[in-house]
Amino acid sequence: MQDDYDISKLRTKKKRVNSRTKGSTFERKIANQFNDKFDTKEFSRSPGSGAFATTHTLPDYLKIYGDLITPKNFLYCIECKKGYNKQAVASLLNDRSDFWVFMKKCEKDARACKKLPMLIFKQDRQPTLAIIKGNKWFNYSQDSEGLVDYIGLPRLSGMNEGYKIFHFDEILSNWHMTDWFEPELPEGSRRK
Repeated sequence: MQDDYDISKLRTKKKRVNSRTKGSTFERKIANQFNDKFDTKEFSRSPGSGAFATTHTLPDYLKIYGDLITPKNFLYCIECKKGYNKQAVASLLNDRSDFWVFMKKCEKDARACKKLPMLIFKQDRQPTLAIIKGNKWFNYSQDSEGLVDYIGLPRLSGMNEGYKIFHFDEILSNWHMTDWFEPELPEGSRRK
C-alpha cells in the first residue's frame, strides 16, 4: 500500500531575508519619515550607508557620514540599525555588545561631520528606538501632549556622558523644530 500524501510542502524552509536589503529598506523608511515630518525631500539614504566616506578619499565638502543624507542645518548624524534580535536589554550594560559598537561608530561619524550622534535602532516586532548621547534637554512642540518618556543610561566605562533612549515615533511627533535643526542665521552672517 502506498500513501498519496505529498509532504514536501510541509517542510519548506522560510526564505532568509537579506540583511543588506533589510537595512536599506529601514534606512529609506526613516528618511521618508523625516521627509514627511519636515515637508522636504532632503533626507535620503547615503550611498553605501556611510561606508563610502570611510573607504574613499574625498574633500570634506563631499564626504557623507552616517546612514542618512540630511539637510545642512540638521543637528544629528543618523545611524540606522534594523534586526539584531539577539541584543537584549542586558546588552545595554555590556560596553562590548553590538549595540555599543553601533553607538561608537555613530559617535565617530558625528564628530567627523560636527553633528550630534543619533542611533535609530529597531528589532523585529518592536518599536523603533532613538538613542542620543548627552544630557541635552529638549523642547516640545506646542501641540504635543506633554513630555516624552525616555530611559536614561548612565555612562559606561570609557564613556564621558550618559545616553537617553526614546521611542522614535514619539520624538518625531513631539519634539520642537529647534531640537532637530540649528536656527537659521540672517543672510550674510557666518557660523563660527
